[in-house]
Amino acid sequence: MKKTSPSTFISDFFNESLRRNFWRYPVRMRAFKASASMALLCVPFVLLGYSNIGITLALGALAGALSETNDHPKGRLKALMLTVASFIVASLSVVLLGPYPVLFAIGLVGSTITFIVIGGLSDRYRGISFGAVLIIIYTMLGVELSPVWYHQPLFLPLGALFYGVISLGLLYLHPFRLLEEELANAYQALAVYMREKAKLFPSDARVQTKIRNRLAVLNIQVVNSLEESRKVMNSYENAVQDLAVLRPYLQKFILVQSLHERAASSHEKYDVLSQESHNTELMEGLGQLLIQLSFACTQFADNLLTRNTYKHPVALTWTVKALEDQIASRKDDLNESLILLYRNLKQSHKSLKNLNYNMTLDAVPRIKREERSVWVRLKEILSWNHPRLRYAIRLSVCFLLGYILIQFADLAKGEWVILTSLFVCQPSYSETRKRLFQRIIGTIIGVVGGILVVQLVPTVMGQLCFLSLASYLFFIYLRKNYAIAVIFITCFVIAAFNLISNEGVAMMGPRLIDTIIGATLAILVVRLLWPDWQHKKLPGLLAKALEKNTLYFRAIVQEYHKASTDDLSYREARFNAHQADNALTLAWQGMKMEPKRHQQSQELAFKLTYLNHALVSYLSAFGAHRTSSFELTEDVERILYQVDKALDKTTHYLKGESSDETASNLPYLLNKLSNRLDEMERGSQRQKMVLLYNIAEVTKQLSDDANKD
Repeated sequence: MKKTSPSTFISDFFNESLRRNFWRYPVRMRAFKASASMALLCVPFVLLGYSNIGITLALGALAGALSETNDHPKGRLKALMLTVASFIVASLSVVLLGPYPVLFAIGLVGSTITFIVIGGLSDRYRGISFGAVLIIIYTMLGVELSPVWYHQPLFLPLGALFYGVISLGLLYLHPFRLLEEELANAYQALAVYMREKAKLFPSDARVQTKIRNRLAVLNIQVVNSLEESRKVMNSYENAVQDLAVLRPYLQKFILVQSLHERAASSHEKYDVLSQESHNTELMEGLGQLLIQLSFACTQFADNLLTRNTYKHPVALTWTVKALEDQIASRKDDLNESLILLYRNLKQSHKSLKNLNYNMTLDAVPRIKREERSVWVRLKEILSWNHPRLRYAIRLSVCFLLGYILIQFADLAKGEWVILTSLFVCQPSYSETRKRLFQRIIGTIIGVVGGILVVQLVPTVMGQLCFLSLASYLFFIYLRKNYAIAVIFITCFVIAAFNLISNEGVAMMGPRLIDTIIGATLAILVVRLLWPDWQHKKLPGLLAKALEKNTLYFRAIVQEYHKASTDDLSYREARFNAHQADNALTLAWQGMKMEPKRHQQSQELAFKLTYLNHALVSYLSAFGAHRTSSFELTEDVERILYQVDKALDKTTHYLKGESSDETASNLPYLLNKLSNRLDEMERGSQRQKMVLLYNIAEVTKQLSDDANKD
């Protein structure tokens, strides 16, 4: 037996520990990378007696980490250079214009609008522009404590550069890490969606409504993860010379979209299927199959992050075989929708099982790209009705009011008013209100907890450890729970000011007051300047959702007529339908956070969200079976055309572009489909017609409920 040397054992143990505790959890890796960079900058200078330099460098690294974008290493290098340059300009402007309040106010408003507008051009610019605005405020906070005028413009960008170089170096060691992380996020989000959907098997109508609305919310996370994966994929496509190296990642991206379509599909009302007692065992089996598929997606995501080979779960194969035997024994008296549902989930099982084989195929799938030029996008943003421009103006007004208060109200460290407004002011009222409570509660708890810890650990080394731990936990919770993240960034500020001037505790009273003022300014400005009450947006969002659903239906029918070798247009139509559905869901969620008098359409929004998500689910089911046989007879073609026209006319009616012709057409179509189903024999053809009936029925319900408004 070969002996393992102690050094090899330690190396293997370290690598396995790193893989298990950090590679598997990208959030931890990101937090460790940022907090370690800040500690490396801060600790030596503080211990040598240069606390001001150390803390300023750490703040620069913090801003750099918050500005970081998901880019290919080449794109990340360009972004880093732009970040450092914008930080220098932003910080230098504050120092030079600071003595001239009027000029400073004009510069503050102008630069805020400029940075926010530029941030709307792409994700890369969004991160950089946010960081630049943050650096403006950090410079305002630190300029009084600076020993020389160039202190802030020098050390803040240097801190960001130091963090950026470390982050870029790590990325060059594993250049495809970002792709793996984003794809893993998509598979994990899909796994959560599947676990929730498994609760429908079996379920009654009351429970089904609650689950479907939770699914609509979870669908937002899945679609957002898919969109982030697509953006990172585009970044890599623009940077690599040989697209063949991206083939495995592109195919995994295509696979997760296919799995999402199958998971999102509905073949029949689940409460109807659950009411039939002889279906109970099979329904429970289908629910178990969904759970097993969820576990498989989670396992695949873990393998992506840890770079292990995916091994298809044996339990999933057993579950599929058990269901197949059960269906075979009851095929004659079984509901056709259950058979179709089983085939749908079985195909997901096959796709995952053959995943490693599919990665060796030669085809390189195409993905959607941003085809609009920078100037076209900029022109769109500069429209008065564009949300990005309105957000930029709102934020600049918050900053201006905050700066006026600083000048005339003699607020101690009043710059925190502006800093709070930056984080609380969001594009919509509901998001801003949510942030307001999170920021205030987090600050209060952070002040109390931070003061207690600083009193218990008064030494410099103890406060450095506390500062480093607080920064690590801030990044851990930043995307998971903003209120908790605020607690730790408040603790970081207490420790930082204590190290610089020994006034960290004394400054917490003014900080709390400034936080309340800044949050109040943000909510008032958002409420008074172009308040985007969701009930006013509801008709337009529903019309857009139906329009995208119509295009999705047409793409499905096109695939039934002739399957394409490159289904980019089909995938794009499907994705757009899900995005429009998500917008409707977000409007319903946002309405619950708005003032009571603006919630008069909340019940209607709930119904429309539920029905539209059901429609997308039926369309997904129809699309998921597009590769199976469907005889397109003249009668079927006529029905497909009528369903298409029903969707189209309902869309035009909701836009106010036509009279309500749909109300008379849809009942006729439903009656015709019902009679047709009564005449048809059991089989694949009839199963597809049932899906068409469900699509038409939900379209009618959407039209009827929308007309009640």
